[in-house]
Amino acid sequence: MFDNFYLYTKALHIISVISWLCAMLYLPRIFVYHTKVKPDSETSAIFKTMEYRLAYYIMTPAMIASWFFGLILIFYFNAINFSSDIWFHIKFLIVIILSACHGILLKKLRLFANNKNINSEKYYKYLNEIPTLIMVIIIFLVIVKPF
Repeated sequence: MFDNFYLYTKALHIISVISWLCAMLYLPRIFVYHTKVKPDSETSAIFKTMEYRLAYYIMTPAMIASWFFGLILIFYFNAINFSSDIWFHIKFLIVIILSACHGILLKKLRLFANNKNINSEKYYKYLNEIPTLIMVIIIFLVIVKPF
């Protein structure tokens, strides 16, 4: 029973992380297209709805679930040896940075919602690359455990 609970928790953690990252990769891409339309247009209203639903129906719940299941894995199952698993400390710091990126995306969403976006299409294209880079680093840290 204990083994199954661990495996289900791990699976739910991975599913929520994938969902979180997918949303974080897609939201800045929507912002790229949103920068190309007039703020009070019908198209802008559609983008605002898409952004809001992605952020608050998928991205934020997935982040909460990622943290929840990750913390269960750490503290309930003692899945990490804090004294020797340096890779985990680096991963944890990067997850905090990913959470900060999440906050930045929500702030940008609020700017678009209030027709106050000041950033360019190019800015959002670069912003879109940050979650990708973070994802690659985390996967290598978890799978390869180089430290």
